[in-house]
Amino acid sequence: MNMSSIERVILKTSDVSVRIIEFKPHEIADWHYHTEITDNMFCLTGKIIIRLKEPDEEFVLSPGQRCEVMRRRVHQVANAGADIARYLLVQGVGNYDFNIVNP
Repeated sequence: MNMSSIERVILKTSDVSVRIIEFKPHEIADWHYHTEITDNMFCLTGKIIIRLKEPDEEFVLSPGQRCEVMRRRVHQVANAGADIARYLLVQGVGNYDFNIVNP
C-alpha cells in the first residue's frame, strides 16, 4: 500500500483484518494481489476506484457500495476524486500478504 495513506485498525487476528483506510485526493495504491485472503471494500466517504486484472474491470464506489476481490486477483485501489476518501477494508480468511506486481 502507498505509504502516504492513513489506516486505523479495527480488528486484527492471525487470519482476519478489519481496517479503515484513508486516501488523499488522487492517491493510488500499487497493483497487487493476496495469496490467501479475499478483500471486501466498503466505501465510507468520497469515491474509491477498484481496478482488477484478468479480466480487466473497474468499479467506482460511492458511500455505501461494496466490492469484493477474490484471492490471487491482481487489483489496485485509488481515490477517484479531489477530496479525502475512506473505505472499510475487511480481509480474510487466511494469512495476509501484499504481493506487488507490474500490471
